[in-house]
Amino acid sequence: MDFSIKAYDTKSTLAAAKTGCIAVAVFENKKLSPQAIDLDSAGEMTAALKSGDISGKPGTTLLLRGVTGTSAERVLLVGMGNDSAISEKNFMSGVQAALKVLTTLGASDTIIALPIEEVKGRTIDWAIRSMVQAAHDNAYRSDVQKSKKDPAPIGVKKLTLAIPATAASDAKIALAQGIAIAHGADLCKDLGNLSANICTPTYLANTAKKLAKDYDMALEVLDRKQMEALKMGSFLSVTNGGDEPPKFIVLKHMGGKAKDAPVVLVGKGITFDTGGISLKGGLAMDEMKYDMCGAASVLGTFRAIGEMNLKLNVIGVIASCENMPSGSATKPGDIVTSMNGLTIEVLNTDAEGRLVLCDALTYSERFNPAAVIDIATLTGACVVALGHHNSGLFTRSDAEHDKLADQLLAAGKNASDTAWRMPVEEAYNEQLKSNFADLANIGTPGGGAATAAAFLENFTRKYTWAHLDIAGTAWKSGSAKGATGRPVPLLTNFLIARAA
Repeated sequence: MDFSIKAYDTKSTLAAAKTGCIAVAVFENKKLSPQAIDLDSAGEMTAALKSGDISGKPGTTLLLRGVTGTSAERVLLVGMGNDSAISEKNFMSGVQAALKVLTTLGASDTIIALPIEEVKGRTIDWAIRSMVQAAHDNAYRSDVQKSKKDPAPIGVKKLTLAIPATAASDAKIALAQGIAIAHGADLCKDLGNLSANICTPTYLANTAKKLAKDYDMALEVLDRKQMEALKMGSFLSVTNGGDEPPKFIVLKHMGGKAKDAPVVLVGKGITFDTGGISLKGGLAMDEMKYDMCGAASVLGTFRAIGEMNLKLNVIGVIASCENMPSGSATKPGDIVTSMNGLTIEVLNTDAEGRLVLCDALTYSERFNPAAVIDIATLTGACVVALGHHNSGLFTRSDAEHDKLADQLLAAGKNASDTAWRMPVEEAYNEQLKSNFADLANIGTPGGGAATAAAFLENFTRKYTWAHLDIAGTAWKSGSAKGATGRPVPLLTNFLIARAA
């Protein structure tokens, strides 16, 4: 889909626009939005509201054809609730309803002329990025591996966003950012949705190679021998039961000044997680192909910042392998030595994400980073705590980490890809004590998401660090099963703000 911005500052320019459809807002109190008023020279929309043909409730729609005084073939009325305070929820309900109707029309081009400047607590930039993302979500297809593809919707090929003339210059930047973020989220979804026999560690490495080529990034992919030389004993212990070769991927977008310390994004890339010897139950085990969504979100974010040529140094570190049971697999009770020398008693081989991440976090020290953020589908306990609405954000509590947490929370709010801050405290480390090693890979019962974060914190004390547990937000189950593309919007908005 092609997107464009056009400023409309008089009613004549909007009414004169030759297009397949114009979408405008109406409200529950029988009022028209300013954009709808501009098109309602003959009172046809007012009549439709008064007659009850459309209620104005959020998400309701009514399609009119041949509206007097307009050059558009159709006008789509979109309900947005209360006109005195358009909430984010009501605005997005209207946008999504409009996009659903547009996929059924024969119109090849459409103008969306909604009151984007009137959404309570939100900027025009937010509205533009949100509409682009919603359009991509609406058009996204997950049938790439089907022999017979689902019938393609008729769909709109060109979408023009009408904006106030005073916001035109800034809006073009927001549009470019929105398109880049949507492309990054689409890549994240694609990788998550692919079956695990296709999306292997090698496939992730090849995806990184394509990004490096397309956007002039530096890339290094370490194999098992190189990881052994680095003494990544914790990461490699997870690979013991599988035949698929592990990959340690380092992707560099050096868009800032040469001496600027980079932001490092560390992604968990378990392309299939059986639990190892601590085998998971069979129910919904197919969803464990999504255990690489942390890695997918890093690659998706690099797709976005590469497209927008972000002026910031960003390094992606992805630790990728499978977690399989076999005669050579790591056993509960085995003790392994991590890259930083700490020994770990593996009490549960299904707590493997922290075992691969800890060595990736130690590796990240060499970049003298401004900040390190790891992203992982780490714990079911985080889903229990936060459900599927917020990602779990864990950092230490001090001035520098509070600042990083505030930046990430603000980025998530700005992207409608929210996180909630959770504790990292020494008390949780007490639960990780082992009689035989420096620490255990799982804690005593209670606070499972917090003890996992506390485990990782042991490997991050030489830099500013945050951990995002995306187990509840990276994918959906049930009839809507599939990767969500989160937290690419959060991460990209965070990096945009850092660059600014």
